[in-house]
Amino acid sequence: MQSFCAIARIATLIGLVELTADDSCLIGVRIDPADNGSSNIPAGHRLLQTAAIQMQEWFAGKRKSFDLPLAPLSTPRGKALRAGIAAINYGETLTYGELATQIGSAARAVGQACRRNPFPIIIPCHRVTSAGAQEFYSGGEGPRTKAWLIAFEQGKSYRYGSDLLI
Repeated sequence: MQSFCAIARIATLIGLVELTADDSCLIGVRIDPADNGSSNIPAGHRLLQTAAIQMQEWFAGKRKSFDLPLAPLSTPRGKALRAGIAAINYGETLTYGELATQIGSAARAVGQACRRNPFPIIIPCHRVTSAGAQEFYSGGEGPRTKAWLIAFEQGKSYRYGSDLLI
């Protein structure tokens, strides 16, 4: 049986955030900084409407975590890595190594889980940082988007392009 998929698009300060869901769970989030279009939330898809509201609340500073059904992971290891990333508190960061130590994994595995995370912002992989000087982030404009997300959560200003945000 084929599931019905729908997409909601939410205009934010970092570009459009696109939410994709089927009948029962969210299956992806994508940040598109190049697209400054308007929000579009399909009527009648309750899960996407709820997800869009929660995302708008997060960008308004009124929400610090999400309560949404997410597409499940196929392995216990993947579930443990996702849970570890999700457990990092709003406004806080951990290095890949620190998180790996906390969950009994390897820093490389944490990095791979962050890189493959289909739910940026919701599963806050932007809160996992490098112990070195170079940062990585697979969402939006990469490290620049990551820096903005961290600064936003910490209530700090951050220049994003020509605009000073927060």
